[in-house]
Amino acid sequence: MSRLHIREDDLTGKNIADLLREHLKNMHEITPPESVHALDIEALRSPDITFWTAWDVEELVGCGALKELDSRSGEIKSMRTVKAHRRRGVASKILEQIIKEAQWRGYDCLNLETGAIPEFTSARALYTRYGFEYRGPFAEYIDDPNSVFMTKKLY
Repeated sequence: MSRLHIREDDLTGKNIADLLREHLKNMHEITPPESVHALDIEALRSPDITFWTAWDVEELVGCGALKELDSRSGEIKSMRTVKAHRRRGVASKILEQIIKEAQWRGYDCLNLETGAIPEFTSARALYTRYGFEYRGPFAEYIDDPNSVFMTKKLY
């Protein structure tokens, strides 16, 4: 996607609100309620979260966020690619932006939680390709058979 560009987003546009609503709806459809860790738009507006959207010209094609856990680590949140644009490199570009920002901030590592069910196989494969390794729960997460935890060392 040569026309793809990533930009920091203030979460005020209708397009991103719609995409995040779809994301939450889908997470609740495929994941038990106690295992849904996706954030709604208000939670994503937290000052410790930086949010990016991916655009193909004027069409919103994906999003992702970086949450600061502490001065040395962050967490990837709200990675989502619009269904019609999956398998076109959108998630890779967003992930590269998040990794670059985490390195610029001087983080030692990046962490994430994703699903353990088959619907998340592509996500786990993406993170593995970018050097993420499996780990135990971090921050406020607890062991959950529906969750997978991963980390990437940045130093």
